[in-house]
Amino acid sequence: MPARQCPLDDRGPEELRPAEDEELHRANLSGGRESGSRTFLTPPPAPVRFDAGNAKRAGESGGGRYQPVTAAASSSGEGASLTAARAAVSALATATARDEPVTLALLDAFELRCDGEPVSLPPSAQRLLALLALRERPLLRLHVAGTLWLDTTEERASANLRSSLWRLNRPGPRLVEATSLQLRLAPEVRVDVRETAALAHRLLAASDGADGAEADLDPARLTGELLPDWYDDWVLIERERLRQLSLHALEALGERLLDTAKLGGALEAALAAIAMEPLRESAHRLLIRIHLTEGNAAEAIRQFDLCRGLFREQLGLEPSPQLAQLVANLTS
Repeated sequence: MPARQCPLDDRGPEELRPAEDEELHRANLSGGRESGSRTFLTPPPAPVRFDAGNAKRAGESGGGRYQPVTAAASSSGEGASLTAARAAVSALATATARDEPVTLALLDAFELRCDGEPVSLPPSAQRLLALLALRERPLLRLHVAGTLWLDTTEERASANLRSSLWRLNRPGPRLVEATSLQLRLAPEVRVDVRETAALAHRLLAASDGADGAEADLDPARLTGELLPDWYDDWVLIERERLRQLSLHALEALGERLLDTAKLGGALEAALAAIAMEPLRESAHRLLIRIHLTEGNAAEAIRQFDLCRGLFREQLGLEPSPQLAQLVANLTS
């Protein structure tokens, strides 16, 4: 019996009917061809589940219970697009062979890169990778499906998850490790959110006598916004968590630089915190203290007036006594 064909389909998994979803899954194991004006994908063989015995026979170290799920650039059904997709797949495979890093950016916008080149993914696959990247532990398949597809039945959500994994299951860098029960992001994928959070935690934990190597860092590294155009509940929660962590880290950095008389760097950190949250009084207090330490009384008064105007206009409130006290001697 001839192998069944699996047409390259750019629709998201939520647009696939259950029968189509199962057909794509079976086609992933069968192969494909090109015919007439339609282009058919020839997927790779299904990933092999590794165990210690297989790893030993293959001459690999370790073993593990996770099997790789990889990704390549998506393409349309037209010949020109298929050629571009094949070229991207070849480049990705070559980069993987050279152990080039795979980076996933979630700050300011979603972007997946391999060997410095962007990799295109459908929205459903983007959401899956983002969720796994923000959870630094293995997640149950049922939890992932239920989180990403809240408004569907459990059966439909599981089918959508299989479709998303199928779209990632192409030659290229390993992105997701999967078992029959759990999913997790491959540990070799670098995620900018994780690096930013780790930097913020180091700044908050640093003591006065700690190494000041991070004192010269660019405050802009802490000002990225997590997926600003996404409005899923799980994204909103993580966005606010990262925002608060970054604000505290910027203020801690500014305090350390102020204490060590590195006033230029302290000023940048304070201004970065205010730019992230103009109504944050603690950042305004830090900035006013820096102006006073520099001997810039006029700048301190100007910043106080700006803060008071914002509070009155936006909140209908007055600045706290602690803030007013900083400039009390200057305005009396």
